Amino acid sequence: PATMLIRVVSVLQGDVQLKMHCLPAFDYARDKHTLELVDDGAIFTPSDSEMQMRLFTDIDSDLSAEYTGVTAEFTLSEDTSAYVIFCEDHAEANKMLEDADLDTLFEKTVSYWQQWLSQCTYEGRWREVIYRSALALKLMTFEPTGAIIASPTTSLPEGIGGERNWDYRYVWLRDAAFTVYAFLRIGFTQEAEAFIGWLSTICYNSGEDGVPLQPMYGIDGREELEEISLDHLSGYKDSQPVRIGNGAYEQVQMDVFGELIDGIYLYNKYGSFISHQLWDKLRDIAEWICDNWQKEDLSIWEIRDTKGKFTYSRVMLWVALDRMLRLANKRSFPANRDRWEKVRDQIYDEIMQSGWHEERQAFVQRYDEDALDAANLIMPLVFFVAPNDPRMLKTIEAIRKPIDNGGLSFGNMVYRYNVKESPDGLDSEEGMFNMCTFWLIEALTRSQQIDDARIIFEQMLTNANHLGLYAEQVGHRGEALGNFPQAFTHLSLISATFNLDRALGGYQPRI
Repeated sequence: PATMLIRVVSVLQGDVQLKMHCLPAFDYARDKHTLELVDDGAIFTPSDSEMQMRLFTDIDSDLSAEYTGVTAEFTLSEDTSAYVIFCEDHAEANKMLEDADLDTLFEKTVSYWQQWLSQCTYEGRWREVIYRSALALKLMTFEPTGAIIASPTTSLPEGIGGERNWDYRYVWLRDAAFTVYAFLRIGFTQEAEAFIGWLSTICYNSGEDGVPLQPMYGIDGREELEEISLDHLSGYKDSQPVRIGNGAYEQVQMDVFGELIDGIYLYNKYGSFISHQLWDKLRDIAEWICDNWQKEDLSIWEIRDTKGKFTYSRVMLWVALDRMLRLANKRSFPANRDRWEKVRDQIYDEIMQSGWHEERQAFVQRYDEDALDAANLIMPLVFFVAPNDPRMLKTIEAIRKPIDNGGLSFGNMVYRYNVKESPDGLDSEEGMFNMCTFWLIEALTRSQQIDDARIIFEQMLTNANHLGLYAEQVGHRGEALGNFPQAFTHLSLISATFNLDRALGGYQPRI
């Protein structure tokens, strides 16, 4: 079917002066194009492609060429409207526009989203917040394959003017597996099922040599995601370089197996049973983990520096084997139970010995170092430790200290790590990481520090924009930083909201 972008502007009261500007940039502005003005719009033809893009409009004003785009200035009066439609110029799109009524198309769109949201099983205090996050995650799902991307944008900076500008328009197994949990938690099983189907294909096609899975793929399953800098583009607020592709696909990130298998375990529990064929691939992964779990990696934050023994990665490897054992027992699958259990327990003991820093009184980012990492807040969320375990409470306390006083916090928001204490190969700074703050909220909730959790949660709600959407990070002045909207933020918001709401049932706050 034809795909088109439709914009309608209506004036409710008075007269409003408006300006429409359309400037397409084919192949990231690397491909030149020609412009032809026609009676009802314009036609854009790139030089290196047979594709043409068409602009239709009923604006009661002449379009004028501006560089290689078009512009129009016009005035709308009360109870009048105008439309602009941008689509590929071919017979199917043109016929659809001839036959379609814009009001009908709008009503069908609204009806689709209303029907989709009606599947949501959450009925708590923050229903509208959950709805907005669910919609954001749905819009980051590629329907033809079921793949779930990390964000629909590229190179929005994590620090204005800095170099932390990445392309997130790919499927990180970690992010997508977390998203499966969020969908399942609030009743959207079809999206979870579609992703498991895509994931199964990835697993079946994975190579036999080396690491079983890479950390990320294209929405169509592509493995090579070459990172390229577009030096002819200035970037958002002159934040360079602008990148397409992402070199992290070549990294070794051992934690992805934990998030992946945990997502599959939850799908098998709350969605539908996994197949024997997928189980066989998971068994191969479990055996690989047993052989390689002590290897160094670059972990969840994709450090572009040196590999290390990251506590978070070890925790997620423990999760991988723990969930494999649970799955095997639940489904009576054939399994190498003795070996998996032995290695799982070895990982646990090592984390408790080497991941815990006695002087810092906290779980730290890497073994033999004392730098904090907010990723370790996930420990009670994946049942590695009890939420009220003294070591976990000490870790939460350490992270909540101000960053200038040895912690990771600014106000009630949390940095993922201190870039000065934990060099990551980049010079620029970044903002507070929204997902880590929501993980803090959930860790506080589970440890019965509910008043603190709710205060931080209510403050976090103010960081959304007018559409209820969040970026990856928040700056010191409350500005959105990083790619937008961000799946990490919205999936962790859903989990934190669900668990805080449940904890508040019958809870009596302190007076």
